[in-house]
Amino acid sequence: MKREYFYTKGDGFYGAYYPNPKECSRAVILMLGDRVDDLMVKTGVKWFHERECNVMAMAPDTKDYAFHNYKIEYFERAIQVLQDRENDQFGICGASTTGMAALAAASLIPEITFTIALSPSDFIMEGFYRDGLDGARERPGNNESTLSFRGKGLPYLPFAYRHPEYWQKIQEESKRRGDMIASRDMFDLSEKLCPLTEDMLIKVENIRGMIALIGAEDDALWDTCRYIRRIVDRLRQKPHSCRCAILTYEYGSHLIFPQSMLESVLPFGSSVLLRFTFKTLKEHPKECKATRVDIDRKLHRMLQIW
Repeated sequence: MKREYFYTKGDGFYGAYYPNPKECSRAVILMLGDRVDDLMVKTGVKWFHERECNVMAMAPDTKDYAFHNYKIEYFERAIQVLQDRENDQFGICGASTTGMAALAAASLIPEITFTIALSPSDFIMEGFYRDGLDGARERPGNNESTLSFRGKGLPYLPFAYRHPEYWQKIQEESKRRGDMIASRDMFDLSEKLCPLTEDMLIKVENIRGMIALIGAEDDALWDTCRYIRRIVDRLRQKPHSCRCAILTYEYGSHLIFPQSMLESVLPFGSSVLLRFTFKTLKEHPKECKATRVDIDRKLHRMLQIW
């Protein structure tokens, strides 16, 4: 798969550009974790290539999967590079933490006209590290936001717990729920301890073009459907020009990707292997697959319209 790498030190952002083998002039910024060239990213690239898009994969430029003070300017620089390569339409796609980042970036960068947010929040989260400190897989940042813009961290919702209690509580909830990882209780408590303020909320009304908000009620990491409903309420109250598709489901888990994308990663027995990650995927496999199939179909249609 042909790609061109970019690095923060010399190019102003960390990413990899995957031109479509077929000529096209629209590009999607894709954020699917901590790498720009692993299997999941390549699968996402292939999925968007099949839908006539070039792809710029982006991720934090860190050795571990840390997300703190990630600069919105990185997206601006990436769009400049995409323009230099004769792209004239720009979308962004993120999942989980990067679903939040996709919404935030689209709200601040007018060139973005198609936003896909899978399992997002409607607020800016606190930054975090995964550096293994004291044996914890993840820990909160040091008074840091996940995102920054023009040299300032964006106001964020602080986590309910600090290190090392943060990871201990996640482990306890994961064990109780029977999931690979669960933090929904922690996020609910975070809002109770520190009610959301206007400056923490993503200004979704500033997003242009099309938005796809995708989430499942059984998400074990956070209550993404409640966050999506708040986005809908906000758009009802604020003047806006975007067209918003609300794709929420009862079942689907946090791994709410299009079915054909997951099948490309796990071509044989994908549904069976997924059941080892979240309890709902084991208890409701047919419903979860139906969710992914429906998302696949609807996103494909939206990309055709875009």
